[in-house]
Amino acid sequence: MELTTGIYETLIYKALQDKLINLNPLKYHSFTDSIDEAEAPKLIANYISKILHRILSDDSFESLSQRIEFVNSVFKYVESEWEWDLNEDYLIQQNNLLTGIIDRVGMTDEQVKSLRTSLRPLSGFNVSNLFTGSNSDISIDNEICRDILSADRISWIVAFIRFSGIKIFEESLRKFVERPGAELRVITTTYMAASEPKAIQLLANLPNTKIRVSYNTSIERLHAKSYIFERNSGFSTAYIGSSNISKSALTKGLEWNIRVTNQENPHIIQKALATFDTYWNNPDFEDFTKGGIDKFRKAIEIEYNKKSGEVKDELLQTFHIQNHQKSVLSKLKVEREVHRNFRNLIVAATGTGKTAIAAFDYKNQCKGHPENYRLLFVVHREEILRQALSTFRSILNDANFGELWVGNYTPSKNGNLNHLFISVQTFNSKRQFFQDTLPASYYDYIVIDEAHHSTANSYRDLFAQFTPHIFLGLTATPERMDGESILPDFNNRISAEIRLPEALNLLLLCPFQYYCITDDVVDLRDVDCPGGRYDINQLTQKLCDPRRLQIVVKAVINYVADEFNCKALCFCSSMEHAKFMKEGLCKAGLNAAYLTSLDPKDKRQRVLKELQDGLINYLCVVDLYNEGVDIPEVDTVLFLRPTESLTVFLQQLGRGLRLDAGKEVLTVLDFVSQAHKNYNYESRFRALIGRTVRSVSDEINNEFALLPRGCSIRMEKLAKEYILNNINTSIFDLRRLRREVELFRVNSHLELTLINFLNYFDQDIRIIYANKTLKCWTKLKMLANQLNYTQDAMTTLLEKGMSRLIHVNSINYLSFIKQLIENGFRLNVNSNNAETYAVMFYYDIFQEESGKLGFATIYDAIGQIANYPYFVQELKEIIEYLEDKINHLPKPIELGYPTVLDLHGCYTREQLLVVFGKSTPVKKGNIPREGNLELNDLNTEILWVTLNKS
Repeated sequence: MELTTGIYETLIYKALQDKLINLNPLKYHSFTDSIDEAEAPKLIANYISKILHRILSDDSFESLSQRIEFVNSVFKYVESEWEWDLNEDYLIQQNNLLTGIIDRVGMTDEQVKSLRTSLRPLSGFNVSNLFTGSNSDISIDNEICRDILSADRISWIVAFIRFSGIKIFEESLRKFVERPGAELRVITTTYMAASEPKAIQLLANLPNTKIRVSYNTSIERLHAKSYIFERNSGFSTAYIGSSNISKSALTKGLEWNIRVTNQENPHIIQKALATFDTYWNNPDFEDFTKGGIDKFRKAIEIEYNKKSGEVKDELLQTFHIQNHQKSVLSKLKVEREVHRNFRNLIVAATGTGKTAIAAFDYKNQCKGHPENYRLLFVVHREEILRQALSTFRSILNDANFGELWVGNYTPSKNGNLNHLFISVQTFNSKRQFFQDTLPASYYDYIVIDEAHHSTANSYRDLFAQFTPHIFLGLTATPERMDGESILPDFNNRISAEIRLPEALNLLLLCPFQYYCITDDVVDLRDVDCPGGRYDINQLTQKLCDPRRLQIVVKAVINYVADEFNCKALCFCSSMEHAKFMKEGLCKAGLNAAYLTSLDPKDKRQRVLKELQDGLINYLCVVDLYNEGVDIPEVDTVLFLRPTESLTVFLQQLGRGLRLDAGKEVLTVLDFVSQAHKNYNYESRFRALIGRTVRSVSDEINNEFALLPRGCSIRMEKLAKEYILNNINTSIFDLRRLRREVELFRVNSHLELTLINFLNYFDQDIRIIYANKTLKCWTKLKMLANQLNYTQDAMTTLLEKGMSRLIHVNSINYLSFIKQLIENGFRLNVNSNNAETYAVMFYYDIFQEESGKLGFATIYDAIGQIANYPYFVQELKEIIEYLEDKINHLPKPIELGYPTVLDLHGCYTREQLLVVFGKSTPVKKGNIPREGNLELNDLNTEILWVTLNKS
């Protein structure tokens, strides 16, 4: 192998190592990475396969029998040297391949021979093949017919199914579905009205055939084309490519499709099947039989009318609870049952189905309250009320549910106010009526939609008058333009959120293209930035620079698809900055305007309408990121100032993420300058990426490989350098932690507590407890000169022990520790669980057997903690933090005998040894090296697995 510059992924063998050694180090540099243990077998097997293929292809072998003899000799060597039993794997000396087994009962020899010819695809089953539609290719339509006849199960997912295409396969499909055990599954869509009802009807009439259809084409725009053929023999195949089921795509079009074999690429087949099953079980893909061909025809007609510009009635959708909605409902249950919080705020982007969540939650509450469970639904706009009433009626399956009181709608004469959907304006105009006729406890369940309006005076009487069982607030934008917080109305908690990456992956929001633009004009390192927030006056002075304006205009031209017809929101630092940017953009020939929170309401509405209608293309705004500028048509966002608050950043970004007809992507331009050391870039990119164990720096260097689907982040060279430098210098290492703790009261004006500190910097508890030098919060405060204590053997144990609690998510265990603290660390053993938790707590803190540490008993050791008040306070704060993070209900694991283990609980190996009696008050248990522990007396075996996701 000749070495050239480029990318490699190969094992290093002797000849290659010699070549690497001989490379001129002044001219070349080679990269190597460690081999992943999980990938090693595949890598080594591929390497051996190539070597064996080279050897077996050599002309020194004169016959097939010699090659077989060579392979068998290799097997003999492996057996003798490694004691590996390969007896059943020896090749037999003969010249045939097994190519099929069929049931020949009731068939003549001629019929068997004919079937053999028609069953076997010409491409075979060992090597993958690419079909390109050229005249020299095997015909893909005939090859698919052969795959149909030799399959045991068929799964097709295609965006468009035309009658001309399905007729090609009709005869083969009819033969297939008549076989015992045959199963044909098809997923398709009504998107763009491309599928023909006649083709779907033909498929639906076949026996042993099931069809699922995506009708919700505004979200699920299915483009996949895959034909999967499963075989019980293991020789499965799949076509993945560009061809829909149409005659032109299968016979005349220049379509590219690859036929993958399970023998060569089993992981591709497995992933294709797993993804197909995910779609199949997703309620967004509806069983065709539910609405039949009539529903399909109507859906196609609606899609056709969309293309032609006609507007007709929308197809009514059946409400299926989505996974993200189930997650929110589960969190609401935890809030009420664990945290005893019945004033619940849900924060989720528009389009995620907040009203449906409220309806499903109300339905669940009605199950627990068989009596009349009264509902009040309040919002400020009539169209939202009418939509909400329709949603509740659908989910409750009651066409007569609820009364509407807004505008020209009034409660019916034969109805009542038990389930009332009312505008806040109507409520205020009828306030005296409600005060005179309805007691405070009349409504059990009150929903306030668009809850960011709840601090307005128009809503205050509503909160003052009623005391329901549940107050539910729904909003996409919890921040208000006037700075007032809505959280006090909801016990200062957000009960549930649908995170941005999740919503993007679910296609509930528009994907983004995020560009980080180099701003080498502005340097913010010397701007005052107390607590990570820039001084506005100094910031504005820096940003209002004509040279920076040129950078912005150039970036707009380079990155925005149509800079003269876009609809852009431009977020500025101040009124002066917004005006400067508006004037600069206009001078550059771009149509711009600006708005601030000081502008009168009528002006704001007029200018926003002009943006919506395309009369202006760039709207420069200051602190206007609430519903008032929540325009679905916005397709471009410009961050013209550094946004310090992660929440505000996400809200501003969210203004452009609304789905809208014709909008394929949101373009984001973020102008990156050299930032102050207190400013934090990491949190915003962490929020965009979602869950990953990799650092943000790693993600940046790997070009953001784990972004939500459809999204991308691109960084100009210097911008990337600025961001990486900022992240590396703003890491919460020991030096920074000490400094921030020391200045916390001055910068934040808050009490120095663990929760306040973590919330203020939007950090996880592990920044403190994963620090090997630091170990704990009390030690950090001492290093920052906030307290002092005498260090002794006990404080050393306590410093180390605190970090062993931060993973705990068992509400019962946390409650035990709280009770232990309240009792002055005197154990009150009133149940078997208390004894188990006490032993668990002892080993969490002290690790070793009590005798080895000089304690009389574990209870003596636990009791001495009371003599160290700083650590007692830290324990309290840890428990408070962990309780607040609990997001699941305690549910015991049923093992057939008593245990303290909870489903979804997180436990260390040492804690499990206590749970199963291997660690006791007097003796500490050991984990076997093999990672499994047999408990014969309990008929239980524990397996510890090191999970390495390759």
